[in-house]
Amino acid sequence: QVQLVESGGGLVQAGGSLRLSCAVSGRTSSVYAMAWFRQAPGKEREFVAVLTWRGSYTYYADSAKGRFTISRDNAKNTVSLQMNSLKPEDTAVYSCAANGLRASASAKNYVYWGQGTQVTVSS
Repeated sequence: QVQLVESGGGLVQAGGSLRLSCAVSGRTSSVYAMAWFRQAPGKEREFVAVLTWRGSYTYYADSAKGRFTISRDNAKNTVSLQMNSLKPEDTAVYSCAANGLRASASAKNYVYWGQGTQVTVSS
């Protein structure tokens, strides 16, 4: 089992920045990839970014490219999402997820999920 706990959400004005963190615990040796997803009210869950837990691979949704950066600290067992130049349309609940097989942009491939953290961007 892998446990994920997000933190760092909040309210920010458009153009501002937030840094989300995801603390990973449990059987971390089974983790291959970590990703961030988001879900806005009334919308489907949307992929944001993914990285491999031990390699250097990263991949971003078009909406995140150039503004968001996903990173990890294996010593601290954390994954972060630095979000800059935030827009009102970035408002959503952001969740981190882990899987043991592949770095995927599809939520169905992720077994472990955090509870989510709310990000609200005001205009």
